[in-house]
Amino acid sequence: MKAVKTDRGVLLKGSDLDIYKTFDCGQCFRFESIGDNCVAGVAYGKRLVLKDTGDGVLLEGVSAEEYEEVWKDYLDMDRDYEEINRSLSSYEKLQTAAMTGYGIHILNQEPWEALCSFIISQNNNIPRIKKIIEKLCRLYGEETESGVYAFPTPSALLAAGEDGVAQCGCGFRTRYILGAAAQVESGELIPEELIGLSYDQAFERLLQLKGVGPKVANCVLLFGLRHTEAFPVDVWIKRVMDKYFEPDFNPAVFGNHAGIAQQYLFYNERYQPKE
Repeated sequence: MKAVKTDRGVLLKGSDLDIYKTFDCGQCFRFESIGDNCVAGVAYGKRLVLKDTGDGVLLEGVSAEEYEEVWKDYLDMDRDYEEINRSLSSYEKLQTAAMTGYGIHILNQEPWEALCSFIISQNNNIPRIKKIIEKLCRLYGEETESGVYAFPTPSALLAAGEDGVAQCGCGFRTRYILGAAAQVESGELIPEELIGLSYDQAFERLLQLKGVGPKVANCVLLFGLRHTEAFPVDVWIKRVMDKYFEPDFNPAVFGNHAGIAQQYLFYNERYQPKE
């Protein structure tokens, strides 16, 4: 893969990044397909438009400097997904999922946004999660450019209070969001510091937050804290595990690629037609 600066932005020439699979497999909630082979959304307070050109992925209007500073890491472009895919395909029961899911990259999202977003995801569906987060951002996020809103900071949500957060449709999750926001704002919890901890240490720390169980903790670890050994188990994944794997199967056998295996399994089960 080669990042090439063009007059239209940065072209990831020959990239294995599949923008449709990556942005529609449940790992982020602020991107949508906008037709014409495009996906667009907001991350790190910036609007990003990605276009599949057939020759690679074009990041429209992005400078070489912005790509290097923000999007290269966000899109996880330094990871060798081709080699990971070969490794995961060596597991017989993962071969079909690895084939259909190839092209998914794990997005390196802002830790606070990931934590808040996956608290919201509890007992929820993706369209509704997106609506809640969009409303939170419009009401309490900083407008970084016309019509573009950053994810609200912990202090902004605390200032909004229970009524303000609840009016966005957060329901019972409101108190969990504000509880997490209070710990981050006070410095009791610094999400970025969990990146440097072991998986077990970071997992146990997240479980100390009210409203954060194993599934949410693992989602935060995988999508916001760079712990690719995390293997979130939701309804879809439980269905997959029950269908294809032995009752005592431990996804830890996938090692640091377990989270990528999870995404392949999720995508395959959710989107591929079944006989």
